[in-house]
Amino acid sequence: QVQLVESGGGLVQAGGSLRLSCAASGRTFSTYTMGWFRQAPEKEREFVAAITRRSDSIYYADSVKGRFTISRDNAKNTAYLQMNSLQPEDTAVYYCATGGVGATRSRFSYGNWGQGTQVTVSS
Repeated sequence: QVQLVESGGGLVQAGGSLRLSCAASGRTFSTYTMGWFRQAPEKEREFVAAITRRSDSIYYADSVKGRFTISRDNAKNTAYLQMNSLQPEDTAVYYCATGGVGATRSRFSYGNWGQGTQVTVSS
């Protein structure tokens, strides 16, 4: 089973940027679609972005399109989420997860999850 560890969260002012990282253990990282999700207090976990195994397909939630960029480095077993122009409504715990070949926006198609990293955006 793949172990995932997120990092890079923190407190930032509105308009600022953060870069999240998701480090994966094991040798199978390159076989997974990688997804980023977030969960704000008292809200359901929601899709943010996903990237397929060879980075040939990328998906974003409408709320982050044009501001967030997902990427991956299979040689480093790491996925990234560059977040620019952050707004208070982006405040949440951010999770990375591994998905199968058909995984895109549904959290139910992702199996392994990290412990999450807190992102707080102040106004």
